[in-house]
Amino acid sequence: MTTIAVLGNGRVGGNLATALTRAGHEVTAVGRTPGAASDAARTAQIIINATPGAGSLDRLTALREELRGKILVDVSNATLDGPDGLPGDLIHPGSSLAEQLQEALPDTRVVKTLNTMLFPVMTAPATLTQAPTAFLSGDDPQAKQAVRELLIGLGWHEEWITDLGGIRTARATEAAILFVPHVIRSSGFTPFAISVAR
Repeated sequence: MTTIAVLGNGRVGGNLATALTRAGHEVTAVGRTPGAASDAARTAQIIINATPGAGSLDRLTALREELRGKILVDVSNATLDGPDGLPGDLIHPGSSLAEQLQEALPDTRVVKTLNTMLFPVMTAPATLTQAPTAFLSGDDPQAKQAVRELLIGLGWHEEWITDLGGIRTARATEAAILFVPHVIRSSGFTPFAISVAR
């Protein structure tokens, strides 16, 4: 059992919190209540960033001390809103939210994952008609292994998880968000994910 704080209690955060609790972890999910994120991060072993990506950097930088020595799992994508409310342009072109977080929080082990799919797939990957891929990006091998184990507990098969390498590789998976609004406009909100076919 791992003590986990999920920052963000919207559709993404709520879905992850419910599934991780079901998987046997001790989970606290917090929204924007003042002090709640600080308290949750201070006592957790792993913190999941499920806050809206546009404001994640400021929110998490404010928790620098609470996040020191912890694993921060970043599942957010930092984009501007498009005209129809769907994701628009990247906020960090040529970089990524995960890289910005790692730079701002040098004593925290940032791992990027689960950001290349609609949120229902994060906790129910086997419901798709073909196997999706969950990517891992991060500089700390032990942190990535801990996150890999969390994913397996959520129903991800080992062979569906691909370690891309260091945190710099997160810019590739974050750029995949640029597909999302076009796929949604074409096919609706039916759950989907990026998959590497071999």
